[in-house]
Amino acid sequence: MIVVTGGGTGGHLAIAKALASELNSRKIKVIFIGSSAGQDRMWFENSKIFDATYFLNSNAVVNKRGFSKLKSLINIIKLAFKCKKIFKKHNINLVISVGGYSAAPAAFGAIMWNKKLYIHEQNAVIGRLNLILKPFAKGFFSSYFEPKFDYPVDEKFFSVSRIRHDLKTILFLGGSQGANFINTLALNLAKSLDRDGIKIIHQCGQKEYEAISKKYKELGVNAEVFAFSKEIDSFMNRADFCISRAGASTIWELCAASLPTLFIPFPYAANNHQFYNAKFLQEQGAGIILKESEINADNLLDIIYNIDLESISQKLMNFMDKNGSKVIIDKILQNSKE
Repeated sequence: MIVVTGGGTGGHLAIAKALASELNSRKIKVIFIGSSAGQDRMWFENSKIFDATYFLNSNAVVNKRGFSKLKSLINIIKLAFKCKKIFKKHNINLVISVGGYSAAPAAFGAIMWNKKLYIHEQNAVIGRLNLILKPFAKGFFSSYFEPKFDYPVDEKFFSVSRIRHDLKTILFLGGSQGANFINTLALNLAKSLDRDGIKIIHQCGQKEYEAISKKYKELGVNAEVFAFSKEIDSFMNRADFCISRAGASTIWELCAASLPTLFIPFPYAANNHQFYNAKFLQEQGAGIILKESEINADNLLDIIYNIDLESISQKLMNFMDKNGSKVIIDKILQNSKE
């Protein structure tokens, strides 16, 4: 039996789901160890992917100082001992970490109790936890650093891939928790887009859902607004262009769906990793970046109306392989036998 650990945010959890699903397809049993904080429970508490799920009282260390930081570190060590019992109960010899603070107890536990540790790094800037763990890992998988591996993306995103020809529908993505800047931007552009016959689909997050829905009604714009959806692929399929943050899993899901996208990185992301995620795609001609400080309504509308949708979506069709999860699990299982 294998442990998949990590989470906190949708980007980490999407990878956990993709890798666990691949293991399921091989009849290999998997358990999940995450945190009681963040989105871990929402994703996996009643999931059929895992034979067992554990949500430990772990929390972030990076943004804390002094005694609070020390307290969090001590808590991780205590939880690592708890993971020892979990490992023994399920006869665990192999741990796959997808990063995030949720991964710390089981990942450190793997090192402390001599279990094989493998790491998947989602971002173009390696997270602090993964930097610490990498020297102890048997394998390290990334789509940005050599040797590069295709990003594990659910096959459903590839299934909605298509060539875009005309701009009929635009999708605004603020992530599962929403993004105030993108929400405000969408509202500022709504009248112009609606006047030109462009349909708006807008993921705004639960926190601002009521306010955003009300504002569209006040503007007289019939936008399709939703807070969160596990069927985001269906919205990507219907869109011809997207404006999005640059979280790791989101950008690769958009690539898999061949959806041309303007990325507006969250400027306060750790180590500015969202900018570097999007920069990697822009350098390949597979995406566009604008910083928040560079945006105004005029230049953004100019980009939206003049982007070569057909050329970019055609490039994205062949940009990545849909067997990312399979290749990574092949490598892990092969190495674990050596």
